[in-house]
Amino acid sequence: MRSTRATAAVARLNARSEGRRYMMILISSGLFKLGERSEGGDKHLSDALSLDDFVNLVDSMGPPKGARITKSEAAFLQQLVKKDKSP
Repeated sequence: MRSTRATAAVARLNARSEGRRYMMILISSGLFKLGERSEGGDKHLSDALSLDDFVNLVDSMGPPKGARITKSEAAFLQQLVKKDKSP
């Protein structure tokens, strides 16, 4: 289904943004809108966008995604740090 990419993008945004609940709105013309749920009611954050534009907008919002580092990469980076030479 077309909306799977959009749904996954909104799920990633919700995982990155604590305390905020975003939602995807699919309108009858097949375009997508981004909304936010709050205690005061729902509000629309974007105009109607195509799938690619919607996913790009959602991925650009919220805090940036942290880079994943394996244990071996972390050990390698630790070895690259210069040690202080004390006399």
